Amino acid sequence: MPTSTHLSRWLQQQREGQLPDSPWLGHDPQPSLLLDARAQPLDLNPALRQWLDGAASSDLAALLPINHPALVRACLAQQRAIEQVEAQWGERILLWTFIPDPQRQRVLARCSEATAQLLAERESAKARRLYRLITENTTDLISRHTPDGRFLDASPASWTLLGYWPEQLRGLLARSLFHSQDLAGLMQRTQDALEQDGYHTMTYRIRHRDGHYLWFETACRGIRDTYTGTVVEVVAVSRDITARVQAEENKRRLAEVVEANPDPVLFIQPSGAVTYLNPAARRTLGLGVDQAMPDLASILSPQVLDSLQCEGWERAERCARWSIEARLQPPAGGASVPVSLMLLAHRAASGERFYSLVAHDQSERELREAQQRHHQDELAHTARVVTLGELASGIAHEINQPLAAVVNYANASQRYLQALDTHPEAARKVAQGLERIADQATHAAEVIKRLRAFLRKGGRRVQALDLAEVARETVRLCAWEAQASQVTIDLHLADNLPPVYADRVLLEQVLLNLLRNAIEANREVHGQQGSHIVLAAEARSEGGVQISVSDQGPGVCAEQLPQLFTPFYTSKVNGLGLGLSMSRSIVEGFGGDLQAQPQAVGLRMCCRLPASAPADPPATSQASSQATTGARQ
Repeated sequence: MPTSTHLSRWLQQQREGQLPDSPWLGHDPQPSLLLDARAQPLDLNPALRQWLDGAASSDLAALLPINHPALVRACLAQQRAIEQVEAQWGERILLWTFIPDPQRQRVLARCSEATAQLLAERESAKARRLYRLITENTTDLISRHTPDGRFLDASPASWTLLGYWPEQLRGLLARSLFHSQDLAGLMQRTQDALEQDGYHTMTYRIRHRDGHYLWFETACRGIRDTYTGTVVEVVAVSRDITARVQAEENKRRLAEVVEANPDPVLFIQPSGAVTYLNPAARRTLGLGVDQAMPDLASILSPQVLDSLQCEGWERAERCARWSIEARLQPPAGGASVPVSLMLLAHRAASGERFYSLVAHDQSERELREAQQRHHQDELAHTARVVTLGELASGIAHEINQPLAAVVNYANASQRYLQALDTHPEAARKVAQGLERIADQATHAAEVIKRLRAFLRKGGRRVQALDLAEVARETVRLCAWEAQASQVTIDLHLADNLPPVYADRVLLEQVLLNLLRNAIEANREVHGQQGSHIVLAAEARSEGGVQISVSDQGPGVCAEQLPQLFTPFYTSKVNGLGLGLSMSRSIVEGFGGDLQAQPQAVGLRMCCRLPASAPADPPATSQASSQATTGARQ
């Protein structure tokens, strides 16, 4: 394209008439044409004619801007060139320059194709707009820095992330916002990496304008000088990773807690596979670090597995947790460990469920319960001794009667032996006397045997008992005290009572305590006048047996009723208040319960006993033995 000096020289020559039009136009390498004042073409050069010959249409007006007549008029009127006028010619973009010749009233129109250039500029402008849109709306902080880290510019995300507007950051050293513990070596490592590799990613803490610190991850890239290769500017993209760092920290802490947890923790699958055991679980199950994972079937009983399948998984899905009392059995054998198992359902970030079993060791609790039962048995034995001491008069009377009969029959037999020769019936009388002596001695021995059994000391022996027989034996123990108080004990025992599971001596103690309380209540109201109490037993529709003792005493008011079973609460002058409390504990140990029911006259004590043996873990007897040994020591 001719320079402005060449164009001026050509115009001067044209004014002086030294050059013809066509030769000059013919030497112009760019497509050109001459237009008159009405924008009509006067001549066109070969370059433009070649364009027209190669085009589908030879319409010259199609190449010119739509408003070219107005442009020609303006060019001549203002006597100045009009440049860079765009025209669309099919898929091609043309740029026209209109140069005036005021003397001859014509205009030289020169054309250049700018399709590639303009399309590139448009794409570049579009890219710049997109970059600006991304920069202004991204949640990441995009910033430019000097090599020493001073802010040159920042995206608007600086306000959202750090509380600073971009203009407030310009000129500020980025390291002035860094946490002091993260500064050591951070800047030097970054500069070395940028010089060597051209990029670097770093994680650090940065101070928000409000004073708190955030975790940032920043990717830096160095912009190098074209000639020297030194880093002259740094572009950085930073994002807030505080939530991620905290989540990773929480995950790490949780892993440490699980590893250090003294309770066994197992990660399991509904299929029964165990995927993880913490050190406590491996110790409990006797497994080394390198040993393979067991499955649930090898460490839990079939009953617990059935409960897990029938109820555990569904409950954990719905409520996030489920618990059961169980025992962990080491796969290699050995003593099982009583535990309280808790099944926990967790949900991963992807929504997938996974499960863990947390087993709380209950060995100490079993030992404490065994010790508690031992102490309760000792206290019950002491109470039985005290009770027999209070019944000493009646017991002495019951034993004295057969002993007196034995003496009488022995004296009579001696007299009949002396009269064997003179009395024909003497031998028969002696034999009859010896027989009656044996009966009375046996009766006395039964009384003593019954007393010795009642005073038995030792571990509990839960067995199936005939409740009617136990009730009758208990009535015999307090019969003399009832007779002395003019109290009649009526037995209403149903036929075909199912057996109950309890310790015979402890059950007798409970019934004896209830009967003696009833006798004393009757004596308080009726004195030495005749009264009666009712000892009744019947089968329950839901299973088990209910036995009750009803008196004709003063009864209990509503305020006193909840306190009847409170230890050391008593309405007696010389009472300790332990009888009913101890009786309830004994009955609850059998799996039953003891309640007081007010009546129109007197009070009714109801004792419900199960028809099946209470659940007792296998280690109970051993723990009980250990507790007993420890107590004796």
